[in-house]
Amino acid sequence: MNHEEYENVLSIHRVPISKLRTEFDPDSFSFETTNDLEELPNEMIGQQRAEQAMEFGLSVEQTGYNLFVVGPAGTGRMTYTQDSVAKMAAKHVTPNDWCYVYNFENPDRPLVISFPTGKGQQFQREIEILLIDIQREIRSAFSSEMFEKKKRSILEDFRTRIDELWETADAFALEHSVKIERSHTGINTIPLLFGRPIQIQEFDKMPDETKEMIKENEKIVEEKIQESVYQIRKMDEQLRKTVQQFMRQTTANAVEGLFLPIRETYKEHPKVLSYLDAYLRDIVEHYSFFTEKEEENQFMSALTGSKEQQLHRYTVNLFVNNRQCKGAPVIYETNPAYHNLFGKVEYRGALGSWITDFTFIKPGVLHLANGGYLILQATELLQQPNAWVQLKRSLQTGYIQIENPYEDRSVFPTSGIKPEPIPLTIKVIIIGSYYLYDLLSTYDEDFHKLFKVKVEFDTVMKKDYENSVKMARFIKNYGSRNGLLPFHRRAVAKIIDYSSRLVSEQSKLTTRFQEITKVLVESSYWAKKDQHDFVDEQHIHKALTEKINRSNHVSEQFREMIHNGTIMVDTDGFRVGQINGLAVMGTRDSIFGIPTKITAQTYVGKSGIMNIEREAALSGQIHNKGMMILTGFLSGEFAKNRPIPLSASITFEQTYSQIDGDSASSTELYVLLSSLSEVPINQGIAVTGSVNQWGEIQPIGGVNEKIEGFYHICKEKGLTGKQGVLIPVQNVKNLMLEDEVLEAVKKGKFHIWSVGHIAEGIEILTGISAGNVRDANGQFPADTIFAKVEDRFNKMYDAAEAKKLE
Repeated sequence: MNHEEYENVLSIHRVPISKLRTEFDPDSFSFETTNDLEELPNEMIGQQRAEQAMEFGLSVEQTGYNLFVVGPAGTGRMTYTQDSVAKMAAKHVTPNDWCYVYNFENPDRPLVISFPTGKGQQFQREIEILLIDIQREIRSAFSSEMFEKKKRSILEDFRTRIDELWETADAFALEHSVKIERSHTGINTIPLLFGRPIQIQEFDKMPDETKEMIKENEKIVEEKIQESVYQIRKMDEQLRKTVQQFMRQTTANAVEGLFLPIRETYKEHPKVLSYLDAYLRDIVEHYSFFTEKEEENQFMSALTGSKEQQLHRYTVNLFVNNRQCKGAPVIYETNPAYHNLFGKVEYRGALGSWITDFTFIKPGVLHLANGGYLILQATELLQQPNAWVQLKRSLQTGYIQIENPYEDRSVFPTSGIKPEPIPLTIKVIIIGSYYLYDLLSTYDEDFHKLFKVKVEFDTVMKKDYENSVKMARFIKNYGSRNGLLPFHRRAVAKIIDYSSRLVSEQSKLTTRFQEITKVLVESSYWAKKDQHDFVDEQHIHKALTEKINRSNHVSEQFREMIHNGTIMVDTDGFRVGQINGLAVMGTRDSIFGIPTKITAQTYVGKSGIMNIEREAALSGQIHNKGMMILTGFLSGEFAKNRPIPLSASITFEQTYSQIDGDSASSTELYVLLSSLSEVPINQGIAVTGSVNQWGEIQPIGGVNEKIEGFYHICKEKGLTGKQGVLIPVQNVKNLMLEDEVLEAVKKGKFHIWSVGHIAEGIEILTGISAGNVRDANGQFPADTIFAKVEDRFNKMYDAAEAKKLE
């Protein structure tokens, strides 16, 4: 094609300046600055789907309808979740209080009792007062004159009966000429002669018959003594039981009346009445707790506990107190460790062991949020050992069980308890990424049974007047809360434009408001530094420029290496088998585009297209797929009836890291066509876009960064007025170029063309017609790119056939 035809092709595919960026009209706003806007409550912007899902999930009361809030950080998902849950919680009744009490039947299994809101603390106080009254009444009863008189009477009766028993024994002994002598060392029998003790010398002189008779009498008396001692022991045991029964009865008589008022208060609460019955029985059984003085040695105190510790059994552990709660509780737990979630039982040391009781039971946030809402971050939850498994178990069973999962790994022996489980009624909201949601969905079969509601936050929203006004109100609210200057409507318009730039789409706005707030804070800073009363558009521009300057160190290094020739990139002239492709690189806080030289060599052979990156294990799967598509296109266009004896090598020059993606597949096809047709490509035009097997150009990502990256390289090496970038036509709607590039395009120093087919692109790159449509004879038009390629294939075929004949 001649120069005029070529210029016509360039003009047809040149993207109009009006489509390189959209700019919001600040005059469409009715306010001058955001001070003129009324401050309204925070609202969610551009997340209608998430709002509907959130409302549905929070409203459904059936089990399993817990929520998983998914979406990228910075979209306001946490703030909106907390606000939504708080509004819903305010409509619900406050849940019950929970108390743990001593289990008098099985001390290792503490009992739990629920009370209406605020009544748990009342019950705890009533039991404390009851214990104080019990101590007072028992001590009073045991120190009364009537008690002492009755006790003396029991003891005196016992002594009288014992004395009578010994008197009988003494008389029996005297009848057998034996005297019974009792002392603290024991009981002795002394034989008598005429009423006096027999001396040893007298006994030795007695006849044997007399001696035998005396011994026989002693034996009979000793048997009588043993019988008496046995009877005394039985009487002693009976006395002990009688005294204990007397003490118990005295205790019962003293304290029974104290239980009547509290029983009347809780007459409709069977579990409390059952507890009070057991409480009274235990008080009567263990009256000694209130009578004995604490004179135990250190060993016994350590073993059984002090008197205060012994009396702990008669107290109440107010486990969950919702007295101060208004509506249902809402808890956001930032550290969902196992014990923080499910509670724990603490221990105290005693004689080399760890012991505990029901007063050492401590609640977790699952107990505190019971009857309400618990918000968790998925990342933190899944990092905690056993936390996810136990949370699922609690939701499945409907009970919270307090356990120590590491008890069997303890270095020291422990004396543990197993508290009665608490019924669980809760709505759990987990906030996480798409990756974690997909991971749990795939590998945990219980996940969808328990978290049936997915609340998905989108990253983009429609760019219309309604959402633009909402953006302005967001700027107003955020600025007011954080002490920023008011924003002029021109500044708001620039922020809306920046929002579209963030999502690289002219008709969309970002919902990642975290990125917007950075610009708000920084632009307000620059406005204050300039001593302005409000933030204007130049301050937005300043904030964005400074933001780029703080993080573009890596991109500047690449540009410098290209400028000084370390990385070889041509931005002028024509070369066969060489083209500038565009890639996007990035750091944590910066994304930028750079040109990469792509070269191709074609020759006769059977190996097909060799991807040098793939052979060097530097090519990703998607990039490999793109290379295979090239073979499909070439075969479909030029080898329908015979195989192509083609060998080709393609590489990204001076790249030493992994290459993936198919955004350079059209670029690779252009360079192959150039090498096969031996037609040079304009090095001042860089290319991006993928291609399918029909030669149709497909859209790619990062189009703005790629264009701007190549522009800055051309600027440093010298703008010629003929340089530019070739992009897919579908990416025109994604253009939100920076001011400098836009100005260069307006002045004709830089150009952007869009194409929909490989034939359109090769014409712009070479200035020669593509000729991709065959005539009636099945031939491509002469002197076109496709005709030259087919001629090259014919020569390759002939050479291959000649090689066979040799």
